[in-house]
Amino acid sequence: MPELPEVETIRIGLEPIVVGRTVTDLRVLNPRAVRRASEGLEPLRGATIDSVVRRGKYMWFDAGDISMVAHLGMSGQFRVGGGQNPHLRAYLLLDDGVRLDFIDQRTFGHLMPDEFTKTPDGAPGGWGSTSPRVPRSIAHIGRDLLDPAFDIETVVRTVKAKNTEIKRVLLDQSIASGIGNIYADEALFLARVHPRRLTNRMSLGKIRDVYLAAADVMRRAVAVGGTSFDELYVNVNGASGYFERSLNVYGRDGLPCVVCGAAIKREIFMNRSSHFCPACQRARHVRPLTRRVQRVK
Repeated sequence: MPELPEVETIRIGLEPIVVGRTVTDLRVLNPRAVRRASEGLEPLRGATIDSVVRRGKYMWFDAGDISMVAHLGMSGQFRVGGGQNPHLRAYLLLDDGVRLDFIDQRTFGHLMPDEFTKTPDGAPGGWGSTSPRVPRSIAHIGRDLLDPAFDIETVVRTVKAKNTEIKRVLLDQSIASGIGNIYADEALFLARVHPRRLTNRMSLGKIRDVYLAAADVMRRAVAVGGTSFDELYVNVNGASGYFERSLNVYGRDGLPCVVCGAAIKREIFMNRSSHFCPACQRARHVRPLTRRVQRVK
């Protein structure tokens, strides 16, 4: 699933294409691609796109009184279109003749017209905007680690007060958004913390280290266009990201750790795979895996 770096890469690619452009026509080819709107994408017809904004893994087109929220799901893509594609789910036609396609092989992503609500802290709603508002449907999503208004000290105290595994909290989008399985594993490796370490047994400083590591790894991923394992994630021009070449643990089970040489281990956790170095990330103050999960191969 695309995480913050991949969505930010797409947002950056979309800005010069759509900002200042007016939607002259649109079409929904698969009703599953649009959520919570009986009229489909019709509210966007005739609207001018002022900005493309991102919060965590969510992105939206700010078109004045209306927004179009986009969540890419597992395989959603925005592509400058015009050609044939069996997974084309919807498109917008802009006033300069450009057709922007929403392609989604698995159809887990969605587009959604939405109204705005004010941000509680008065700061801009997300990266790419100066407006203190956010689409109502994602107002519960926490600020992400690259957001200038992200309050790391409040997040650290919130995490410390919980009695749960650190990776579970990292994936909680209501606390801090944008971190998914790939970058959670990479951040925990950089901070030398086991994925199942209990948050209430961690120091405030160590929790802070984890979130600072997550911010660092995502900044570096954005710089190289995110992580592409296959054709399901590409930029608006079809280009792949190259951060896969910099991954330390994710997807490297059985391979030697780049620091100590121990074999990278893989466990099933929260119906996902956790990758870590058993030597660099020792299992101190961890919650045991359940029997059901332990049987999963």
